[in-house]
Amino acid sequence: MDVILQFCINGLMLGMMYALVAVGFTLFFGVLDVIVFSHGDTVMIGAFAGLSMHWWLELFHPGLAMGWRLLWVLVAAIVAVVVVGVIVARFMIMPLRKAPALNTLLATMMLGTVLRESVRLFFPDGSNPKPFPHLLPDWAWQHGNLTLRFDNVILFLSGALVIVLVYLLINKTRLGMAIRAVAQDEEAAQLMGVNFTMIVLATFALGSAVAAVAGVMNGIYYNEINFGVGLLLGAIGFSASVIGGLGNVYGAIAGGFIFAFLQTLGAVALPFSSAFKDVFAFGVVIIIMALRPTGLIAEPSSQRV
Repeated sequence: MDVILQFCINGLMLGMMYALVAVGFTLFFGVLDVIVFSHGDTVMIGAFAGLSMHWWLELFHPGLAMGWRLLWVLVAAIVAVVVVGVIVARFMIMPLRKAPALNTLLATMMLGTVLRESVRLFFPDGSNPKPFPHLLPDWAWQHGNLTLRFDNVILFLSGALVIVLVYLLINKTRLGMAIRAVAQDEEAAQLMGVNFTMIVLATFALGSAVAAVAGVMNGIYYNEINFGVGLLLGAIGFSASVIGGLGNVYGAIAGGFIFAFLQTLGAVALPFSSAFKDVFAFGVVIIIMALRPTGLIAEPSSQRV
């Protein structure tokens, strides 16, 4: 039982990270009806930007307190990823808005490769995994085989706080109202005075900022990052958004936890090695897509007649 509880706790932590990545996918799809396959690699950019800030602080401010160090690492990650996201939206996604969806899909896939290879080639020793600084206390509560790490609790609560902030921004602010208006009917929103370009850039900035937090969380959780980490995170985040229903933020959050639960089930309950947990999780996602093509929480749609 302790082992099962341990895996469930780990699954909640993973689910929070997956949910943060999936939110970006569903925000982009909801506003522009595009799938940005490079989004997972922007998560990786956030992790490496945070690591670069840590190195800079170690060089020029070695005595800085852990809390301030974590804050600066987060700020650096968010700024770097938001800049990348806004540039991608303005100079690649929007010019391709009227092109066939396949063009945008291929362009974002190639962009992901460019980002990965750029880090591998130009980041110092970028082809090898990098240890990520442990910026949280090492306290833990032990009960039998069950270990509850304090840093995991902080990461989970931080992710939950980010999700709550996204919810409040989308539902309680004028910017959120404009984002929802554009997602519902782009033409009608523009007729009502909504600046479409600014809303698209704001949406990409929001989704990218959430991805940056996920990148830092991933680095702290695993104590290691590498240039290819965005590939798996992107695939999982996209799968989570598909499970929940593309375009539905709440479905994306639920999908992240569902995917983590499937991985946990594959690692604990099935009679084969936990190395196959991803195979099991993706296999179940394929079945869900076949049975529920619109996802478990389909986004309501209307058709003009």
